[in-house]
Amino acid sequence: MPERETSLLVEEFDRYRRTLLTEIVAPGPAAVRRTVRLRHRNRLIAAATTALALLTGPAVGYAALHEPAPRPGPVDPTPSVTPSPTPTGSAGPAPTPSASSTSPTPTPPDGRISRSQLLGTPVTLPAWRAGPGCPTTGARLTGDGREGTNHLLAVDHGDVDSDGAAETVALVRCALGTGGPQQVVVFDRDADGRVVTVGRVVASTIDTPQWLIAMEVRDDGVVRVQVGDIHPGGGWPGDWSQRQWRGYRWDGDSFGQVSGPTAFGPNPHRADIAVTATDLVLADGPDGSRTGSVTVVVRNTGDVPVPYVALRLDLPAALRPDGDGWAACRNDPDTTGRPVTCDLGRLDVGKERRLTLGFRAAAGAGVGAGTAEVDVRPMDEGFDFLPDVDPGNNTVRIDYR
Repeated sequence: MPERETSLLVEEFDRYRRTLLTEIVAPGPAAVRRTVRLRHRNRLIAAATTALALLTGPAVGYAALHEPAPRPGPVDPTPSVTPSPTPTGSAGPAPTPSASSTSPTPTPPDGRISRSQLLGTPVTLPAWRAGPGCPTTGARLTGDGREGTNHLLAVDHGDVDSDGAAETVALVRCALGTGGPQQVVVFDRDADGRVVTVGRVVASTIDTPQWLIAMEVRDDGVVRVQVGDIHPGGGWPGDWSQRQWRGYRWDGDSFGQVSGPTAFGPNPHRADIAVTATDLVLADGPDGSRTGSVTVVVRNTGDVPVPYVALRLDLPAALRPDGDGWAACRNDPDTTGRPVTCDLGRLDVGKERRLTLGFRAAAGAGVGAGTAEVDVRPMDEGFDFLPDVDPGNNTVRIDYR
């Protein structure tokens, strides 16, 4: 440092020391005066510092280049911003995300198919039971039930396979005459929008149920089908059939019943009676007439009692009822003409009625030999005929001579 600059610096520090010493006072009543003087001293120090800076700037700057940096003091905390983690070379490989967390679940196709779309689209149906001639592959459903076609009776929609999308449930009949077998079938769409067949829910049978009446899909995916034990037709009105609601659920491969009855009890309108009879052999009487008798046995071989039984004997009109055996009839057989009829009362299950019915041909009637039918038919309380389970044993042929 030049000698002159050193001298000036020493003089300024000496002047500063003398000024500071003159401002120091003892504590006591003069505190107010000290405060005023301190304020005056501060102004003097500020002025001295300014002059010192002008004189010693180059010297202070030179010393700062050679002295060690001061120890850092405390600082106010800075709000931290958490940066995104940056992988380092030492870190292991990042785990590969699973397919379930990265791949979106495919949206199931919409299987809601309208009635008009079903009628206009070839479909594949589960096979009909042996015998019917209705098509199953590439079949067109019809809305009018033409003979030999697959008649679309009803349509409903619901999520039956729990995939989150609705499927289409259809009640279809193979139209054969006034009846024909039926089945409930579920349709869906594939990823390309084509109509595909999921499976059959239930089908009618030769035994029971013979009749599928209605169906619906519940919110839980169960397909409910109303079934009847006997299909109407052939003299059997629909209100004679017993009806049940049965529920079916898809298990991933097929439909199985999960609710409702599994069998029908005896139908009170479904009788089964049988008849046997002996031949009629006529003998000549003293007055020239000819007489003989037929032994008829009527049995109830069904599961329900029969309120009434109609017995009919198709013998020649010249042979008229004769004797006390006809007292069991509720009607007057002699007034019925040909054939002769006899209405019998209630016949319980497993019971039989044995009748010995006499006939007489008047003298000169000229009754020859031949065959005749004897048949029985069950009736309800209103004397309406009931269909018989086995009509083949309701009739027997006898000889008369």
